[in-house]
Amino acid sequence: MITKSSVHIKKEWDIVGARQMGRELAKDLGFGTVDQARITTAISELARNIYLYAGSGQIMFEIVEDLNKKGLKIIAVDKGPGIQDVSKVMEDGFSTSGGLGAGLPGVKRLMDYFDIDSAPDKGTVITTIKWVR
Repeated sequence: MITKSSVHIKKEWDIVGARQMGRELAKDLGFGTVDQARITTAISELARNIYLYAGSGQIMFEIVEDLNKKGLKIIAVDKGPGIQDVSKVMEDGFSTSGGLGAGLPGVKRLMDYFDIDSAPDKGTVITTIKWVR
């Protein structure tokens, strides 16, 4: 069973749509309320980054199964300016927007799997997975 869906991020309101879709999928998969909140927080951060730094992109959702477990894969894709220094943005407290700097390190902590692929002038793809416990 592989279900795929996505939300295009073009305006600020799309962040809310991505959060809602992610929460509904998480609930349907059997995630508890705490993990649903973790997932929607991660989606919010990923979608906000697309909106702020790339201007537009996509949040894609995929239900994944591996041996005896199932989870929710979230992929954030944009064709923005890319991240100049990935290791720098993965440092706690680093912020280019004047925020708290919880950003991508926070997403990594909230999820069970985290991968980032970014190149200057090519865009960014961030893949995360949360497994149902």
